[in-house]
Amino acid sequence: MGFQESETVELKTIVVDDIKKEIIAFANCEGGKLYIGVRDDGTVIGLDDPDGTALQVSNMVRDAVKPDLTMFLHYETLNIDGKQIVSIDIQQGTERPYYIAKKGLRPEGVYVRQGYSSVPASNTAIRRMIKETDGDHFEEMRSLEQSLTFETAEKEFSERNILFGKAQMKTLGIMSHDGVYTNLGLLLSDQCVHTVKAAVFEGTTQDEFKDRKEFSGSLFRQMNEVYDYIDFRNQTHSTFEKLRRIDKKDYPETAVREALLNLLVHREYSFSASAFIRIYTDRIEFISIGGLVNGVTLKDVMMGISVCRNAKLANIFYRLELIEAYGTGMRKIMGAYSGTGAEPQIETSDNAFKIILPNLNVRMGQEEPAAGRSKDCDPWEVIIAMAKENGSFTRREIEKRLGISQTTCGRLLRQMVENGQIVQVGKGRNTQYHLPEKRYTM
Repeated sequence: MGFQESETVELKTIVVDDIKKEIIAFANCEGGKLYIGVRDDGTVIGLDDPDGTALQVSNMVRDAVKPDLTMFLHYETLNIDGKQIVSIDIQQGTERPYYIAKKGLRPEGVYVRQGYSSVPASNTAIRRMIKETDGDHFEEMRSLEQSLTFETAEKEFSERNILFGKAQMKTLGIMSHDGVYTNLGLLLSDQCVHTVKAAVFEGTTQDEFKDRKEFSGSLFRQMNEVYDYIDFRNQTHSTFEKLRRIDKKDYPETAVREALLNLLVHREYSFSASAFIRIYTDRIEFISIGGLVNGVTLKDVMMGISVCRNAKLANIFYRLELIEAYGTGMRKIMGAYSGTGAEPQIETSDNAFKIILPNLNVRMGQEEPAAGRSKDCDPWEVIIAMAKENGSFTRREIEKRLGISQTTCGRLLRQMVENGQIVQVGKGRNTQYHLPEKRYTM
């Protein structure tokens, strides 16, 4: 019997660590045979303990390769000219791509057969194998990134007294049953690669920027930070009917909330482009990637019919009471403007969905900012400048300086504390804030 390396044959004299790369490569491609106890030139040198060799390889595959590949390997001891070798028949696996557990679903962990060699797979090849195995549904596909953390998600679940362990992750679809994170897990993780870009413009066109910011991290973090960003700019204006004072925000909070949640939950995450929020003096535009789901029209959406693109993501937001039920968001947005004389606009294309919320106060001719508040001020810069000027400050002082509500101010200060920009001292009415102390090393 002659031995020669080829696209489907690999020869090894002994068991070495690289053997798992060869096995992974065969399993990811068309399968192949691995002979142990044979030199590269085909010379049979044999093995002293073929059973031990087979067990060694079996243990290596079981411990170091994911998903489980053991069922696709068949071991046999062959006697060639009085010498014993181990033949391992590797079939193409059904859960490709297979990878080295410590390396993850990255080129350094995934191998394919190329000629007579086993080489790292490209990201494109890895995605293709995932798509062929998992199907086209983005949420359920295995994430290319497996080193994920969930600090923000754990906090969201904890605040609502909902468990968030491995068992719950598997039930929700964040993790597969064999412990591999899905793309849904990636979206909720602190390592989420998808972002929201927000911009504020002077006037009603994009000719002049006032501010811009990109929000990253877990979708939960983006949700909270983007809402705060909009809420700070959602000014309150006052009018009087005789002795009665009427306060009205630029944008109904319910409409802002529902438009933001729609942008996050219904976005097409298989595209790498960012979602956009554009704030003009007369409107806010929420632009999410991905048009309407096939078979659903804009008229259907306005009637409350919802075919959710990301059903598992929507289910998690529903469990966390961030959304009430499928199909109610558009009706809530329209309802928030009922009786105002203004109406939100919806625009769709094959690859985008836009919600336009009109500024109620601009419609009324009230374009000046709230009293005591600069049109161009950045809240973080104002607070830091105030701390440098006075040494410390209270929440009420910030509310007065910025002309914002107690709730908005509380969220802003809490975020700055979490980011390490300021330090909180005391509790309740005695709470004060100051800049972190500088530490110097010699």
